[in-house]
Amino acid sequence: MRLATWNVNSLRARIGRVEAFCERHDIDVLAMQEVKATYDQVPLMGLAALGYDVAICGHGQWNGVAIASRVGLEDVTEGFPGQPGWAEPATAEARAIGASCGGVRVWSLYVPNGRKPHDAHYTYKLAWMAALREAARDWLGTPTALVGDWNVCPTDDDVFDIAQFRHSTHVTPEERAAFAALQEDGYVEVTRPYAPGYTYWDYYRQRFERDRGLKIDFVLASPPLAPRVTGAFVDRDERDPAQGQGSPSDHAPVVVDLV
Repeated sequence: MRLATWNVNSLRARIGRVEAFCERHDIDVLAMQEVKATYDQVPLMGLAALGYDVAICGHGQWNGVAIASRVGLEDVTEGFPGQPGWAEPATAEARAIGASCGGVRVWSLYVPNGRKPHDAHYTYKLAWMAALREAARDWLGTPTALVGDWNVCPTDDDVFDIAQFRHSTHVTPEERAAFAALQEDGYVEVTRPYAPGYTYWDYYRQRFERDRGLKIDFVLASPPLAPRVTGAFVDRDERDPAQGQGSPSDHAPVVVDLV
């Protein structure tokens, strides 16, 4: 099985890129984040013609997650148990969707950004990750993949210039501890040994061209799934403005191969 995760930064705007990416790399399951649309707003005919079923958890122009699978799409779940909400009144955002695909339980996750340390959104981010950890403990015994945009740089090497981020989100000890906690419980981050380099480059000041990026997109596999990983790579071409048709997302897809 070939599993990919990609923050597409608007599925409607980049549906052509998504179709071409899936066909070019022979993707079996694609988890998407920041789709910014409801199911009815996305033209899915092309993916359907390629053999994909698609599930979308989206509430409009913000956030949104999706899974496209050609190896089965069963037991679709929007949100995970205990997922906290945001705003007043607190409402669960479209940040998590799970489905069983070819014998693997795939969760497409879009972790809150956090904005700034000490911001209310930062507190929400940590609560969201803590709730995910609690829910994910129940999935450790089955083939499970927690994939997506984590909005966390686990190490200093995952930031193009750590000095610029010392007082920013994504690199705080609390965020890193929340990400590490899932691994302490038994999940394995399976992309790093195979796929070095960044996964996100801001549109600002030619960050991609100068390779000033962040590594924030990951695949965490449960103990039964992790040994099945045979390789991974980051498709940097999908972030390159000179490649493909139309403007790229600010994230590159991460692809993982499983036996």
